[in-house]
Amino acid sequence: MPLDPSFIGRTYPPTTPYEVGREKIREFAEAVGDANPAYLDIEAAKALGYPDVIAPPTFPFVLAYKAAAQVINDPELGLDFSRVVHGDQRFVYTRPVRAGDLLTVTCVIESIKSLAGNDILSVRGEVHDEGGEHVVTTHMMLVARAAAEGE
Repeated sequence: MPLDPSFIGRTYPPTTPYEVGREKIREFAEAVGDANPAYLDIEAAKALGYPDVIAPPTFPFVLAYKAAAQVINDPELGLDFSRVVHGDQRFVYTRPVRAGDLLTVTCVIESIKSLAGNDILSVRGEVHDEGGEHVVTTHMMLVARAAAEGE
């Protein structure tokens, strides 16, 4: 059964704060193969004008994916996660994520579309620091594949 478009605009509560640590940034940078010194060395980051190391641009996926669990596990929405593939991800920054940030994510269902029997769900995550300052907006598209004939 297709996802109900009346869920468009549904906003989920902010996540519990996530503290961004230098080690998490280093691990992520290594995992994605990005040796930019600003991700690994405080002095290199300071030379660029940052108070501490910054995270690679795709780092907020860590937070966005955890926050999207609220949407994915919403029993009223009825998304069959066993059929979901990650369709797209993008980030719109106000400023880089920095070590020491305490971040929360508020998820909003932006759109629900049906295409060739597949449900396409777009979720926006608004990431703010402990002072309420906007840091980055994440955009995640999930595709719930249509059931094969006979399933």
